Amino acid sequence: MKKYIVLVLFLALGISCKEKTKKEAINVKETSRVESLPYYNEKSFTPHWITPNTPEEKAFHKIPDFKLVNQLGDTLTQQNFDTKIYITDFFFTSCPGICPQMTNSMVGLQEKFKDDDSVLFLSHSVTPTIDTVKELKIYADRFGVIANKWHLVTGDKTEIYNLGRNEYYVENDLGIPKDINDFLHSENFLLIDKNKHIRGIYNGLNRASMAQLVVDIKSLEKEG
Repeated sequence: MKKYIVLVLFLALGISCKEKTKKEAINVKETSRVESLPYYNEKSFTPHWITPNTPEEKAFHKIPDFKLVNQLGDTLTQQNFDTKIYITDFFFTSCPGICPQMTNSMVGLQEKFKDDDSVLFLSHSVTPTIDTVKELKIYADRFGVIANKWHLVTGDKTEIYNLGRNEYYVENDLGIPKDINDFLHSENFLLIDKNKHIRGIYNGLNRASMAQLVVDIKSLEKEG
């Protein structure tokens, strides 16, 4: 009888500890890793700790203006993202490998922030001559892309590749020189703040990385 009582107490304590661990894990996930997110300005993604709204922040690397066309046939520039946080990636509609998985990850993010007007999504086609407005619209409908919330864009290949490699640093590979003839392909998502600064890089195929991205978006929103 004593052995039975001891066993019951042991199991009860075990369950209690597990529940406490779960609650602690949830609290960790809902808290950003740092008080303020770092800034990035080159391929190594070395973090720069800058105080927001300072001269140093204003002079730091920003994503320049662009002119692209979305799945609705509308022309997009950086003005469409003024005062917005946005998440961006590079894909192509005929991709049989990682792109559908990346798109599904973006669908999950869209669902979490669909009612949040301060957050937008931007996916660039890396085969713009194939991914016409019509093809992008078909792809958007297939995945439930919300118009004007998530923009799938096509345009000039040179401009898109320059943005990906020299402004977003999306490939994140060092010491490998590439030009317009080298295919641009990456599973990375970039987090861009309201002032066009890069504030994070995330693996679009990794659930933990996507969970951290959600936390970091909320952290950026608190910066104002």
